[in-house]
Order: sequence, then structure tokens, then C-alpha cells
Amino acid sequence: MADQILPTNDWPANAVPSDLIPPGRKRLGWAVMAAATLGLLATILVQILYKSEVDTIGFETWRPVVYAYVLWGVALGVGQVLTRGEDGQRALFLLPALLFTIAMVIFPTLFGFYIALTDWNLSSFSGRRFNGLDNFWQMLADPYYRNALFNMVLYVLAVLVEYVIAFGLALLLNAQIRARKFFRVVFLMPLMLSPVAVSWMVGKSLMEYRFGPAATLARHLGWENPAFFSDPIIARISIMVLDAWTFIPFMMIMLLAGLQAMSREILEAARVDGANAWQTFWQVTFPLMLPVSVTAVILRIIFKLKLADIIITVTSGGPGGATDSVSSFIYREYRDRSNVGYGTMLAMAYLVIIVVFVTWLLKFANRFVRNVN
Repeated sequence: MADQILPTNDWPANAVPSDLIPPGRKRLGWAVMAAATLGLLATILVQILYKSEVDTIGFETWRPVVYAYVLWGVALGVGQVLTRGEDGQRALFLLPALLFTIAMVIFPTLFGFYIALTDWNLSSFSGRRFNGLDNFWQMLADPYYRNALFNMVLYVLAVLVEYVIAFGLALLLNAQIRARKFFRVVFLMPLMLSPVAVSWMVGKSLMEYRFGPAATLARHLGWENPAFFSDPIIARISIMVLDAWTFIPFMMIMLLAGLQAMSREILEAARVDGANAWQTFWQVTFPLMLPVSVTAVILRIIFKLKLADIIITVTSGGPGGATDSVSSFIYREYRDRSNVGYGTMLAMAYLVIIVVFVTWLLKFANRFVRNVN
């Protein structure tokens, strides 16, 4: 007799379907979860009041809060099984990820918003005091922060130029040229280097205004004072060039992968219909590459919004904050002034800007691709 094979969606015999759970068991599950949640919130509140010296009842360390958090996680799992039966048992697989997300993402974010409302400075002996929205008003009046935001707009717009160059390189490396594998490795090499190494190798040595080869070549071409990082406009362009030199291979490799996956029959059909190279690219290749292009551009923009290491290494934000990105400005606020409260306010405000901007960008990209296709 052949072995009986159960369907893959069968559940153990002791599991209870959600529609057969007795009402008393559901009430017990909700009571367990509610009691654990109230216990966790009460423990956190007591500890905050104690650490803020508002109340004398509390714990010397935050260890009891951690224990309460673990118990809350266990009670949440038990409550899910009691109230949802089979569905609750399946939900247990998500519980570790949920607890990790709360501990490593949600809690640090909430703590960051709290720190942003304090005057915490590591060089001050006054400690950490709540100062309301003072940091927020200071941020709005800070001309260097506004300049950093303006620079970010320029840096993000430079992604479009990077995309054009990366697409051209991808088309070149997708064609049947000699030593194609060699050039693929060569063009990918900048991506293998650390941005800090690129900053020292290219920014500090090649573009050094006295003895750097790039400066020497510029003098031979008639530029009397090739100071790449002294003039604000040229310094911004130099930072864009360094960043592009590092990350264009990232976009290129994504676009090349898209070109490699494209059906050859479609391109051959376009040529049979009489389309020349430009018509084949503009009417066939480019529309088919739009999903890959949008993904590459969005990922590159997200990387660009975090631009800091090249600026810190090469110009430290200078001259006069002209090349500062928001990330490098926040870094110097922490490092140079030890101003944790104000720096955190800048970081939290920038986080909100990024979330709103990326959300809008994703919606715009989806609508754009749908309209074109």
C-alpha cells in the first residue's frame, strides 16, 4: 500500500482552526496580551520617571525593562495561539522578526526623536535637559543647514548625468567589441574601492592643486590656477565627479544585466522591419529597459542622499561649507561640537525628508513606467 501523502497546507492534528476556538479561550488570549502590554508600558513609564528624577520609585538599570520586553514577546506569542489557533501558530514565525524590528528600528527612532528635543551636549556638564522645539527653530534659522540641503538637490540631480554615462558604458560593454571581458573588469574596479580610498587616491593626489597630475594638465591647457577645491562651484563639481567615478559602475552593471536579459528576437525583429540603430535604441531598447533604469536611478539616489565620506575626506565641507551634504554637516555637528541634541534634530528632520521624498519618487516612477509602457 502506498504511503499516504498529506497536502502541504495540512497542519498538525492538535492545532485548532480559528473558527472553532471557544470564546473563553479567545478572552484568555486577549487578557494575556493586554496584561503583558500594560506591564511593559508601566515598566517603561516607571523607569523614565525615575531616570528623569520625577519619581523616586524605579530601577537603577534598564535591565528590568529588557526582561519585561522579553516577557511581552512571549505573552504575545501565547496570546496569538490562544486567540487565532492555526493562524496564531503561523504568526509565531514572524514574532522574532517583529521583536527585532521593534528593538533595533522602532525604539532607536523614538529615542532619537526624544534626544532631538533636548540640549544634550557631550562637552557640557549640565547633562541632558528637555528644551522643547528649540533645536527645531535653530535648524530653520541655520544657513549652513539650508546650504547643505541645496547641495543635496544638486548632488541628486547629478544622478541623471551619471545615468546617461552608465547607460552608454553598458551599451558599449554589451556590444561585440574586442577585449569586452577585460573592459568590464576595468570599469568595475572603482566600485571595488572604498570611497575614502578613492578620495585620497583621486581627490587628494591626482587633483592636488600644486603637484597633482590633473592640476598640471590643466595648467598646460591654459587654466592658470587649477584649484579644484577652493572655488565653491568648482569644488561642488569636483565632489560630484569623485562620487560619480566611484558609483557609475554600480548603475552600469545593473543596466548591463538588463541588456543581457533582453530578448534578441525583439531587436532582430526591429532590424528586419527596417529600423536603424537609433530607432532601435529609442523605440525598443530604452522602453524595455525602463524598469531596470528606474530601479538603478532610485537606488543611486538613495545612496546619494547618504553622501558624506568623500566630502569629509576631501574638503571637510569646505570651502566655507560650500560642498557640505546634509550627512557630512550632521557628522561635523556631532564630531566638532559634540552637540548631540541639535545633531539628532538635524538627523531626524532629514530622515523625514528622505522618507517623504523616496515615497513620492517611487509613486512617480511607477506612474512614469506605466504611462510609457
